[in-house]
Formats: sequence, structure tokens, C-alpha cells
Amino acid sequence: MASAKDIIVKPITGSAARDLVKRIHYSGKVTQNSQLHFGVFINGKLEGAMQFGPSVDKRKMQRLVEGTGWNGFIELNRLAFSDRLPRNSESRALSVAFKLIKKHYPHIEWVVSFADGAQCGDGTIYRASGFVLTQINKNKQMMLMPDGSIVARKTLDNPNNSGSRGRYGSAVAKENGATYIPGFQLRYVYFLNPEARSRLTVPILPFSKIDEMGAGMYRGIPKRVTKANSEDHSESGGAVPTGTLQSKEAV
Repeated sequence: MASAKDIIVKPITGSAARDLVKRIHYSGKVTQNSQLHFGVFINGKLEGAMQFGPSVDKRKMQRLVEGTGWNGFIELNRLAFSDRLPRNSESRALSVAFKLIKKHYPHIEWVVSFADGAQCGDGTIYRASGFVLTQINKNKQMMLMPDGSIVARKTLDNPNNSGSRGRYGSAVAKENGATYIPGFQLRYVYFLNPEARSRLTVPILPFSKIDEMGAGMYRGIPKRVTKANSEDHSESGGAVPTGTLQSKEAV
């Protein structure tokens, strides 16, 4: 039986990553400005993808870590893993990707990512992979549109968005019946440069805060008891795939 040690992680084209994300990611959507794309292979077949790129509000996000250069951080935009990948593949794949980024892009000091606790999961795999939790907010990002589609507020409010939704913005969407999906958004940070952790400008939250706030979710189902119940970050998470990685195949 294959194990996580059998996976191969290597750069792939943006088109290959986008095709896989559209096929198996729960949202079916890609982040257009992603710049780095890593594929996860098992038995020679592409079964996973990780996409990294700049944050939409890059200037605001840059202030999370004091002294960060304009290109000193990157956002993990998308994680999409097939159910055919072995257990623990997510954390191993992230570990390999981070090593490649450190080697080839040494100016990148940290990585930020978000767990969608309104639709998918509270970030189990982030906790298992060494990220720290820096924010838990009630969802004010993902909006349920009158036509039943789900759109990120940042997409609606992006002035560079050429689509019709982008032109009228989230305020107009709410006026026309759009609502925020109940749930939470969680922000995680991983330090490629350990020294950067001392320059973090916001508190590191204990993972137990997820349960305290009722923000636990796994594979799109809210949960009252989660593995995020330890004050010690090293004890939390485990190897259960986070709901953020939920694929269409598992639904």
C-alpha cells in the first residue's frame, strides 16, 4: 500500500494546476493571480495541486509581520488533493513545497493562508503542518448570491474584475438579496524564516480558541468537538485532512 513517502512533489504549469483545482477543489474555482504551482503525484499521476501567489490586499497583509519586504511573503491560494492520495499526503506535500520555496525564493519569509470554516474546514492540515493561528473572524467574505452561487466579497469589490459582479460590488449585492454564509474564516501563518516569527504584529491564538468560538468545521459540517482543543500547537491538528482540502470526490 502506498504511503505519503511515495508521493512526488514538483513544479507544474499553471494550466495543469488550474485544471486539477477546477476538477476536484470544493469551490471549483481558481485564483487567477497564483504564481507558483506545485503538483502532487502518485504512481506518475497528478492527484494534487498547491497554488501560491500574492494576497489581494497585499499592503494590508504585509503588515502582519514587521519589516516584511513587498515580496517577502506569499499566500497559499489553493490546496486541492484527490482522495486517491495516501494518508498524510497533505502535510508531506506542504513540507516539500516549503523547502523548494526556501531554496529557490529565499526572500520569501512567510506564508499566509485561510481556512474556510463557513463552507469546508477549520484548517486541520495547517495545524499539522506547523502553521500558527492568527485570526478567527465570523465570515464576512463568502457571499450567497440571489442566484444560488457563492462569491468572495473580495472578488465583488475588486476594481480590476471585469465580470459583472465585480462592477457592482458587495454592497449592491447585499441590497439585491445576497447574504454572508454563516460560519468563520481562520487565518494561518507559516514561517519559512523562523526569525520572522518574532516580528509578528498580532497575537498567536491557541488552537483551543477554535472550539471556544464554535468555529470548528470538518468537510463542510460544523462540529462541536474538534482536534483543535489543545493549548499546545504541537499537540493539535493531527493527520486528518482539513475540510479546506475537501474534494468534490468526497462530497
